[in-house]
Formats: sequence, C-alpha cells, structure tokens
Amino acid sequence: MLLTSRRLRAALLAAASATLVAAALPPPAPLGIGDALFPQLGNPGYDVLTYDIALTYGGSNTNPLDAVTRIGARAKERLDRINLDFTLGTVRTVEVNGHPATFRSAGEDLVVEPDAAVAAGSRMNITVTHTSDPSGPPTAGGWVRTSDGLAMANQADAAHRVFPSNDHPADKAYFTFRVTAPNDYTVVANGVRTAKVRRGSATTWAYRTRHPMATELAQVSIGRSAVVKRLGPGGLPVRDVVPAADRDQLESWLRKTPAHLEWMEQQVGRYPFETYGVLIADATTGFELETQTLSLFERSLFTTTAFPEWYVDSVMVHELAHQWFGNSVSPRSWSDLWLNEGHATWYEALYAEEKAQRPMATRMRAAYERSDQWRTDGGPPAAPKRPVPGQKISLFRPVVYDGSALVLYALRQTIGTDAFTQLERDWVREYRDAAATTADFAALASRIAGRDLSAFFDAWLYAKRTPPMPGHPDWRSTAPTPPVAG
Repeated sequence: MLLTSRRLRAALLAAASATLVAAALPPPAPLGIGDALFPQLGNPGYDVLTYDIALTYGGSNTNPLDAVTRIGARAKERLDRINLDFTLGTVRTVEVNGHPATFRSAGEDLVVEPDAAVAAGSRMNITVTHTSDPSGPPTAGGWVRTSDGLAMANQADAAHRVFPSNDHPADKAYFTFRVTAPNDYTVVANGVRTAKVRRGSATTWAYRTRHPMATELAQVSIGRSAVVKRLGPGGLPVRDVVPAADRDQLESWLRKTPAHLEWMEQQVGRYPFETYGVLIADATTGFELETQTLSLFERSLFTTTAFPEWYVDSVMVHELAHQWFGNSVSPRSWSDLWLNEGHATWYEALYAEEKAQRPMATRMRAAYERSDQWRTDGGPPAAPKRPVPGQKISLFRPVVYDGSALVLYALRQTIGTDAFTQLERDWVREYRDAAATTADFAALASRIAGRDLSAFFDAWLYAKRTPPMPGHPDWRSTAPTPPVAG
C-alpha cells in the first residue's frame, strides 16, 4: 500500500518506533541496589518519599487482607519500568500517575510498566491494589499471627511480604496507615493516631509518622488490645499496647518505660521520635524487635519466671536504644548492621552494669574469649557472612551483638570515656532521620578523637581474628588457632 499522507507516515513511523523500543526492553527481572547480603533487595532508579497503606482486616488472622498501597516517589533517572519489592500477596491493579499500568512478577519483585516512561527528576505516584497474606511461614517474617490478631516483624527482608515497597533501609520514607477492622478490635501503628472513624460494624484507624522510617521498621497491631497511656520525659506521649486480659498483670513492666527513656536520654540525648511504647504480643517469635516508636515483645518474656527482673529490664532498654541506633540512624547497607545491634547491646549491658551491678568488663571479657569463634562462624562485625539460604534471620548472629559491642568497648578504651560519650551523642544528632555507614562512624570517631582511627576500625571490624584489647593484655581468645597453610 502506498502511503501518500506525510502526517499518516509520521504517525505510523512513531508507532513503529515505540513498538521497537518496547520490544527492546529486556524481560522483566528482579533488581536490587547491590546490597552484599541481600543482592535483590531494594530497587534502583527512584527514591520513595511517602507510603500510604490501607488494610482491611475481617477478623481472621489467616485470611488475606484487602489492601491498597500508594507510593509517592521521585525518579532519579528515566524509568520505562519500575521495580517494587513484593511477594506473597495477589496484585489486582496497578496505576502510575493515575493511569493503568501493566505488571508482572519476577522473583520477589513486582515489575510495573507505565503507559509512558517516567522522566528523570519527576514525581510519580504508584497505586497498587492487592492482598496482604498473613498465612506464610512464621519464620519468613512479615505478618505475625497472634492469639487475637496480627502484628508485624519485617526485619531484615520481609516488609515486602506485607506491602509493595522499596524494601531497603537506605530508602526511608514517611508512612500513613489506614486500617479497618471490626469494632471489637484495636489497631495501633507507628507514629501518632490521626483519625478513628466508626462506620457500622467496622472502625477505620489512621496513623502517621512524623519522621521518615525504613520499611523493615513498619508496625501494625490488630487485636483485642488495651492501650495504656502515660507521659515520658519532657511530656513525651508513651502508649503501650497489650492483650486486654493482661493489662493489670503487665502494669509493673509497663510503668518502667518512662525511667528507661530518661536513662537513655542521659546517655545520648533527647528521644528522636514523636511517641514511644511497647507492643506485647501473645505470639512466639523467638525475638524482640525495635519497630519504630512501638517495640515488639513476646508476652512470655514478661509472664515467665525463667528470666530475672534485671535481664528483662535490660532487654527492654536494648529495644529502646534501637530507636536512636538503627531507627533514627538507619544502616546504609545490611553490612552496617553492627552499628544497630552493637550499640543496642552496649546500652543493654551498660544499663545492667549501672542498675543491677552486672559489670560491663565481665561481659566484655566473656565476649572477647568467644569473639574469634564468632568471627569464624559469622564473619567480622562489619563484613558478616550472608544469612543461611531460606533463613534470613540467621544474619542476627552473636558477632553482631556482643561481638560488635566489644568493638565499642575497645573504642572507648582507645579514645577515652569523654570522647566516646561525645561520639555517641554527635552520631545520633548528625545522622538523625538518615541512613549512615560504617565509614561515616569511623570518620566521626577520628574527628572527635583528633587522630586517624582507620587502623583501629580496619582491625576491629574486618579482621578474621580479634585484635588485642587495649588496657587488658591478659584477655585471651578461647577459640582454636587456625592451622597455618603449608
């Protein structure tokens, strides 16, 4: 057929070119931002600014929740496709900037193709209508099924089992949660409550964070709960969430939180968020978790007689310390995890020393004796080995707890107590609401100490063997010496 219209030929040529461009796109594939421990976690090309997550809970903690996740982001480059981390739920529709988009799954990514490429530097709004499925294995993370509802445990790589996201702590954002549940349920989430609207047999609760948050720290509690309110230092709102039947039994523990807050503020400065509280869930997880502004605890920690009071106290302080170290200042990569857990363990141990006469030096000497073996098993503190396949939580090994607190002890021995205290305070002030790296911490320590500490950090954070402890030449490792290669 002879094409006689110049306009028609131009239109067909443009259409043909667009088809060729589309055909040239590679097959959808999971992407990542290059994290050494979770290579396909996070997604390149954009920065998330806000999440608005709507969930509808029908009263069963095994049935999928209906959900709508709205993501506000800024494109850092031209995006013909947008990868989101999401798995387990069913995606029904996706829109980009108000227009329907095509989508498909690739690994644990949701790959979205908008009807027009998103220009570099522009804002984009992504709306995903989906389900959020709590029926996955408990060890995989995401939703935690409690005796009367649900809670979240998204660390380290599990928020995308609950909602579509850029699931890496390097990309923090502001969150809004809107959760609808039957009237006899109570909903609490990160941040402060902004609305509670009852319509017929269901109530919608809305919460919003006033500070950016990593996806792994998101928390939504749905249950037959009591919310216990009191004030902390400086009038800080404190709200604890507990099973309603346990309200009176747990009060002796709940009332400790204001004193814990006051103690931590004496160490490192003002609490960095808008509210705090403990969420005590009737569930078996095997861990406690520092979800932002609302730390998650197992009920059994407080109701069993297996643990002495000083130990439970120090565990509560551990999760509280994370609000500064790990939440306000988030790790830039998961290899920086030692900054989270090492600091939380440090303040846990310091609290036990001051309040329960459990000497820090005794605990650190015991850690030193085991440190070489911990490094062999899990890698050095700032270069940990990857988690065991299928067991992402195995990343949380002894080397990132007491093995990393040991690094801080050695640092204090090296630069002195006054410089160490200044370092801790300056660290959480300078990097508040941001993500930071091991290199950032080392640089700040060197600046405060007035000398280059690169050799110290290289040895203590990356060596296979633990260096000699400053001030304690008698401390020895009990790990066997590896054979010399012939």
